[in-house]
Order: sequence, then C-alpha cells, then structure tokens
Amino acid sequence: MEQRYLEIDEWKIIEEGWDSNNHMKSESIFSIGNGRMGQRANFEEAYSGDTLQGSYIAGVYYPDKTKVGWWKNGYPEYFAKVLNSVNWIGIDIEIAEQSLDLAQVKVSNFRRELDMQHGLLSRSFSAEFADGKKVKVETQRFLSLVKDEVGAISYSITPLNFDGKVIIKPYLDFDVENHDANWEEKFWAPVDEKVAAQKGTVTAKTKKLDFHVSAAMRFEVFAQGEHVTLYPETEQREKYVANSVELQMEQGKTYTICKYAGITSSMNYAVEKLSTTADERASQAMRTGYDKLLEEHKAAWLEKWSTSDIVIEGDAAAQQAIRFNIFHLFQTFTGVDPRLNIGPKGFTGEKYGGSTYWDTEAYCLPFYLSTTQQEVSRNLLIYRYKHLGKAIENAQKLGFKNGAALYPMVTMNGEECHNEWEITFEEIHRNGAIAYAIFNYVRHTLDRDYLADYGFEVLLGISRFWAQRVNWSEAKGKYVMLGVTGPNEYENNVNNNYYTNKMASWTMSYTLTVVDYLKENHADRYAELVKKTNFDEKAEMEEWADIISNLHIPIDEERQVLLQQDGFLDKDLRSADSLDASERPINQHWSWDRILRSCFIKQADVLQGLYFFEHQYDKATIRRNFDFYEPMTVHESSLSPCVHVILASRIGYGEKAYELYLRTARLDLDDYNREVHEGLHITSMAGTWMSVVQGFGGMKIIKEKLHFEPLLPENWDSLNFTLRWREAVLNVSIDKKNLTVENTSESTAEFVFGPHTNQLKGGKKIVLPLAP
Repeated sequence: MEQRYLEIDEWKIIEEGWDSNNHMKSESIFSIGNGRMGQRANFEEAYSGDTLQGSYIAGVYYPDKTKVGWWKNGYPEYFAKVLNSVNWIGIDIEIAEQSLDLAQVKVSNFRRELDMQHGLLSRSFSAEFADGKKVKVETQRFLSLVKDEVGAISYSITPLNFDGKVIIKPYLDFDVENHDANWEEKFWAPVDEKVAAQKGTVTAKTKKLDFHVSAAMRFEVFAQGEHVTLYPETEQREKYVANSVELQMEQGKTYTICKYAGITSSMNYAVEKLSTTADERASQAMRTGYDKLLEEHKAAWLEKWSTSDIVIEGDAAAQQAIRFNIFHLFQTFTGVDPRLNIGPKGFTGEKYGGSTYWDTEAYCLPFYLSTTQQEVSRNLLIYRYKHLGKAIENAQKLGFKNGAALYPMVTMNGEECHNEWEITFEEIHRNGAIAYAIFNYVRHTLDRDYLADYGFEVLLGISRFWAQRVNWSEAKGKYVMLGVTGPNEYENNVNNNYYTNKMASWTMSYTLTVVDYLKENHADRYAELVKKTNFDEKAEMEEWADIISNLHIPIDEERQVLLQQDGFLDKDLRSADSLDASERPINQHWSWDRILRSCFIKQADVLQGLYFFEHQYDKATIRRNFDFYEPMTVHESSLSPCVHVILASRIGYGEKAYELYLRTARLDLDDYNREVHEGLHITSMAGTWMSVVQGFGGMKIIKEKLHFEPLLPENWDSLNFTLRWREAVLNVSIDKKNLTVENTSESTAEFVFGPHTNQLKGGKKIVLPLAP
C-alpha cells in the first residue's frame, strides 16, 4: 500500500514540512554515497527523536557470531554485518545554553531536498527555542564522486530575532553501534585520537578481522561570506574529538561553517598511514574549498547521467522514480574496485548484512552492462572469480568434492554467512545466476577472452556442483534434484524445482560449449586450466551430457505449463485477489506453516526462468505460464515485479506491465512494504531499470544480436534511454508511432527490429515505424 508524502519532481526528491513520523524513512530515501562510502540522511545537529544513525565504508564489515536457537552442521559461524562507522557529519549547535534539537524545538518551513542530477542533499528550516529565540538553518552536503574519500558540509545559521552567543561544535564520533548487533555489543575498539585548532582525527579498529578506519576533519567559518578568524576550544576522549567555537552573532546575518572530512580504511592503506592520509584528504579538501569541490562533483554526476538517463514524457511520477533508482545504483557501486559489490541495502541501512547476494548477477549486472564502461561489469564478475576458492570450501563443508563450488547466498569475502537453513543449504539456485552472468556478459561484450582468463574455472566449479547435487531416481527413470528452495521463498524443501533444475541443466550445457570454444581458440590456456583444475574432460563431460538429457523438468501436460516443483498442483490453487486486504502482506499476517502450504508465490520461479531463457520459448508458452502463475503471485519480494513487467510487455499485456512497474519503481519512494526506515531496496532498483529498458523499451539479446520490441505504456507520450552497446552508444526514443535510434558514437552498431537487421553508422539516426 503506497504511503506518499514526498513531492513529485522529475529531478529531485522533496520533503516539505516536518513530521517526525517520516524521519527514519527520509533518512533512508535521502541517503548519499559515492561507491566508496555512504551516509544516511541523519541530521548534522543533535536529534533526540527516533533515528538510525548510519555511516558506511565499502568493504568494511564485522563477523557477528551467529545467533540461532539450534545448530545444524554446515551453519556459518557468523553473520556479516555492514558496519555503522564514524559519525563524521556531526555539528552541535547551542544557543543560550539550549541545544538545537529538532525533537525539542518548534520547527517551521522545513524542507529536505535530494538533487539527483548533481548528487546534493540540502535541508532548510526555522527553529524556535523555548525562550523565543528563532534561527534559520540551511545545510548542504555531498560525498565527492571525484575525491571518493572526502565528504563536505555547508551549514548556515541566521539569527532571526536576536543578537547573541552561539556555540558551534563540529566533531567526529566513533563511539557508534549497530542497530542489528546479534549480541548487543559495539564492534569498534579505539586506536587513536588527535585534536588541534580547526582539525581532528580519530581512528578505530574492528574487534574482529582488524579493519582500521580513520576519519579526519577540518573546518572554517564565514560571516556573510567573509572568513572568520577562530580560537576554538578542543575536546578529546576515547573515539571522539571536537572543536568548540563561540561566535557573537548578529540578527539577520548568516554564519556558515564548512566542514570537510577525509575518511580512509585499511582496505586501501597501510595502518600506520591511515590517520595522516585521512588528514591530508581533509586538508586538501579545505584548501580546494567547498564551492570548487561541489562544482567538480556536480560535473562528475552530469557525466554519469549522460549515458544512463531515462526520460519519460507524460508521467512525472514514473520519471522521478526511474531517476531515483538509477541515482542510488550509481551511489552504491562505481566499479572502480573489484573487491566491492552491491549490497541489498547499499549505503542506506544495515538490514540483511553481507555485501552481495545473487541479486547482483541476476538484476544489477544488466544495468551496468548497458550504462557503464565494460570494465565495470567485468569487475563484478572478477569479484566472484576471486571468491572461487571460498565457494569450493563452502561446498566441501556440505560434503561436495573434486572442486565443486557452491557460491554463498550472503557474503563479504566469499564465505557463506547466511544462517537460515532453508536458504543457506537449499537456495542453491544462486549458483545458476552466477553462471548465467558470465554468459550474459560475453553475449553483451563479445569479450570471450574472459572465458579463458576467468570464466571457465567458475563454470567448471558450478557444473561439478550440479552434477553431484542430482541423483538418479529409479521410480522416475530420471535424474532429480531434491530438497531445494527456489527464488520463491514461500516454498521450502521442495523437489525438482523447475527454475533450479533448469539452471543446473543450462549451466552444464553452457560449460560444454565453453570447453569446445577454448579447445579451438585458446588451446594452450585450456591445457593449463585442465591441469590446474584436474579436469577429467571425457568422464566429466559425458556425465554432464547424460544429466542434461535425463534431468526431470516438471510439467503439467494438461495445462501445458512448467511446474514450480513436484506436487505444486496438490495445493489449493486460487488467486491472490481472493485474499482480504487485512491479510496482506501475508508474511506479516500468516504463520509460516500456512504460507508454505498455500499456492501463493513470493516471486515466481517459473517466470524467472522464462525471463532468462526467453529465446528458448515461444510467446504462447510464456503467455500460458504467465496467465497461470501471475494471479497467484503476491509480489512480496522486491525482486518480483520487474520480471513480470518484462514478460507482460513481451506478450502484449501493457496494462498489467504498467501496474507492476509502478510497484517496483516507487517501492521505496511510496514505502509499499512499510520497511523503508530500515533502508532502500538497492538491487530491486536495477530491476526497475530492467522494467523500463527491457520491458517497455523491448531491448533483448538473441544469439548475441541486439533486438528491440517496444511496448509503450498508454499514458506515456514517449520514452528515451541510452545504451552502451559494445563500442557504440545508442540513444533510443520510442513514441506512439516510431522507434528512433541514434548512434552518438563513432562506431557502427547493428540491431534487429521486426524482421530486419539495421546497420547504423556512427553519428547516424534511423526512424522506424511501430506496428499498429
């Protein structure tokens, strides 16, 4: 159910008026980041109301000891926590011994604004204290996209009805805690604090794994734009440093503090250099100055938008939503470091832990493939390659042998750290998404060298896993796969889940194809890989071929639909429309037993498979399966609607596609699931992009060729998006009558529309009429 309180604006997220009930939601929605670090939209000044303070450093985590009521062999010993890190934004304000605290003062004219085009968070308000004194406050802050270890704040105060003393205290505070700590302990230990006039540093380390983080601050103050000479008092205690500045302010004059933070971690520097490097970053930022830092940051954001923006004419709510999703994807991951990945909450909250799920490969990779330089998506794949050893260890813990690899459901370093048994042990379809990502990357980029350099080893490990995970059923005369959970987590411990079996069969088939390619094109490298991996080519390939030919895929012959799993038709099959509104979402109102026995689907496994392998099925098959499963799907996974939008568009269900698009596009902005206060659904935001470009834009790849099959929503006047396609950059426009493709690069591009293949040279444009 939507809960809209934000204004509709095509480039901005705007909150007008102060309502403390919305504050934690806004802390998530207005979060900022730059790929290296992120910050929830907490206030700079003190706030004693409900808040989730959150500052996050990419790649830094804590292995919080697993907390379960019972232990199972193979359980991970820890659950990785995304760490709340140093509070670098803090600026306490005191007026006549009264703290500026929006939970304690009378607030008026409150406005919070996120400028997505330029990556800038702004806020303004007026506050009246108990003694009648009034001030106006205007703030800006950003995390530099250019200098990704720097954050900057401009904080302005104007006394409205008094002259008097105001104390400003910028500080750094590392005495922070995680909201989701399993054992209610703090994760950071003090290392060092240093403070002097107009500067300070604080360093802490994690109590496990020994990650070190240093934060440094510098600041300056201006009165009506003129630099003020300061004589601050300093304060220092464990994990905390501050400067206090006393200013005599005059009514009607504006006083601005510019605070600069440098934040470094042992991910990137030797521990002994952390503190000095952080101080150098903060010092360089102050010398550059707030305005120039902001100017170069804005320019970097405009450059990102130049090859990723989507323009929707005729639907301002949809326009705002798609830009909001693209914005947060770029804030979360920039692709500069293959050690980093895309967490489900990004830099907006702690929930779920871990830095990557199967979401990255299944949903995020297509976005980065089409909007960024090739090395960005390549780095996402290399991340998994570097974790191959851990994936083999994960499989060994569960009894698999001979280099079989099981990639984790949740991870930071490649080691499984998820501890719900039906997911940890059974949701093994994640392996298939990682194999499919290699295929998807190669068909997009034609970078087949990746298969020789990295891809084959991953595919081999996954194929070995699938071959050991199936068993022969004498009763069926087929190979079967027992005791799994598909993407639809509302069914656990099922047998012969279509999606999982399909991914297993396809992975082994694709690996066979890759072997043939390597033998023909990279013979020497292939020989090295055979030796390195102890690959018994003849025996293993024959085994895979036998499994592929004889793996049981459940089908309802009468309806001619693929089955979620064996026994699905034994359920009471009814539409989600039969549920009373008071029962939705069912995961908050039903017992787990009742959910598992119902036909209701969190996220349709069959349709996920039809999305991945659309080229293997005709539209009649897709339509039959969509018509059967979508009515039973409650879409209580944030990843569910986007796949349905794409398939609905393919089969001409425009109204249904648009209905589900709004659900995925504005999932967080309108807080459909009433959980935005915990953080945003970053990976489903990539699904929103897929909905627009692959759904309504009709972009798909068949046999390594780019195709368009658009279906514009009725209430949209036009849709425009940009694609990086191999060496070319294509601007695609769709209106009620035409598909227009302009090649804005110098390289020739080829694409298919209808029955025709079009060659489009650099700098050229082609207009193609849409069928009625």
